[in-house]
This record gives sequence, structure tokens and C-alpha cells, in this order.
Amino acid sequence: MHNAALIVNPFSTRVTEAKLEAVQETLSRYVELETFPTSRRNHATALAREAANNHDAVLVFSGDGVFNEVVNGIEKQVPLGFIPGGRTNVLPRALGLPRDCVAAAQRVGEALAAGRTRTISLGRVNGRRFTFAAGIGADAEFIRRIESRGRTHDGRLPGDVTAAWVLVQQFSQTMRYTPCLRIAGLGRASGAFVMNGSVSTYVGRLPVRFAPDARFELGLDVAGPVELRARSLPALAWRGLRGKPVPGVIYGHDLDRVTVYCDLPMPLQVDGEDLGDVREAHFEAERGAAKVLT
Repeated sequence: MHNAALIVNPFSTRVTEAKLEAVQETLSRYVELETFPTSRRNHATALAREAANNHDAVLVFSGDGVFNEVVNGIEKQVPLGFIPGGRTNVLPRALGLPRDCVAAAQRVGEALAAGRTRTISLGRVNGRRFTFAAGIGADAEFIRRIESRGRTHDGRLPGDVTAAWVLVQQFSQTMRYTPCLRIAGLGRASGAFVMNGSVSTYVGRLPVRFAPDARFELGLDVAGPVELRARSLPALAWRGLRGKPVPGVIYGHDLDRVTVYCDLPMPLQVDGEDLGDVREAHFEAERGAAKVLT
């Protein structure tokens, strides 16, 4: 029987003691399991680095932020399993895993027992890996506004209603985002969204695809809206939900590198985590960088 490390973020939105026990019980049918809870930001990076050297697989029960921390700690390629415990859980859902954490744990356990993995690419920007998307501009500003609201008493991020209100406030204050950066080889835009998979986020059960041609097995896709207005958001969201190309967007597909030059310092986010302001962003595709259990 394989042995696996399970890294758990107890502060993730949908991680509870009862759910953790159910996930552990499910995984223990397939592997010898050792559990490591995180206690602070970036703790999962150190835990993953050590776990990869001492276990046959590294499994994670958390949200997208800790999934990101884990891939940034992995220095040795071992099978990775992502079990949804956050609010949106873009990565495991985009990989085709169930939304329910116990059902996802069963799929991950079965895959590990059968030796079934899927090789995917990761992205990297200014030295930081990302698992599905990174962005400069309005999306990163939104992430920063959410994080500025702080966490609840039990360490969880604000809910969907608060997030919607934050977005309304953002676009009531900035009605129009105009070209303020240059994507090398493509042109000027109001922002840059770089993806290594087709799903950018989810609205309920529905995936939003601003780069419908992107694939986990390929390089990077970049989408840059030339202008972004509050009144254009409904049409933009509708096209994203339908997976249709968005007019007024410069686009690059299956790229090894994307370089962005900003007129002024702009916010950068990776997998929904704020990385601060940048004047330049150098994105790279790490093709075949990870083996995931699906």
C-alpha cells in the first residue's frame, strides 16, 4: 500500500472536523495516511517540500490558495491530489473531480491505488508558480479588495454576497479601465489574464472560460481586454459562461512565455492570491511539471 501525506488547511471555507474525518477515512482505504494541518500563510509550502521527499504522494484538502502553496513547495515530482475544501475550488473542479470532498477523496484514492495520473503544465510568474490562472489589473484589484476585508473570527474569507458587493463597489469607483500595460508581441491592454487551463473561475456550478482554447497539457494562454467598462461586464460574463471568444480582447495561445510591461505599478494575483504590485511580469509555462491524481 502507498503512503501519502495529507496537507489540510483547517481555515478553508468548507473544511470542518467532520469533513476532515470523512476524507481521512475514505483515503485510508487506499493509502497509509499521515495528516499535516497548516497553521499560517505559506506553511503548506514547507510542509509539501518535506512531504514530497518522504511520501509516495502529496494530497491536499483546502482551497485554491493552499493548492498554490503546495505546488510552490514541490521540488520532486510526486503524484498530487487536490480535494476541494475552499469556496470556489477552481483547480480540482477544472481537473474533473467532484465538488463533494468525500467523493473527490475517493477518486483521488482510487487513482493512487491504480497508479493513474494525468500530467499537466503549470505556470510561473516572477518566480511564483500558479495552477490555473494569474492576472494583472481589474481581477487582481478585486482579489486585493476581498483580502482587505479580512477574515472572519474562524479565519475564513468573506462569502459570495460580500464578494459580489465588493465587485459592485470596484466598478462604481472605476467605471472604465483603459490601456495601461503592454503585452509583448500582442499590444496594449487594460489588463492581462494568463491561464494554463480553460476554466478561470466558477459561478455556482457553471465554469467561466475566458480562454476556451487553453488546456492543462499545453502552454500558456493570455487574454488582454483593451478596455474594460462596468456596463460591459454582463456581456463579458455571458460569453465567459458560454465559452465564446470575447470581442475587444487581444489573445495569445499555447505560449512558452508572456511578458507584461505596466505603465505604473499594478496589482498581480496568482490563483486568487495577491502578490503585490509589479511594473513587469514575466510568465513562463512549465510544461509537464506536475502529475495529478484524477
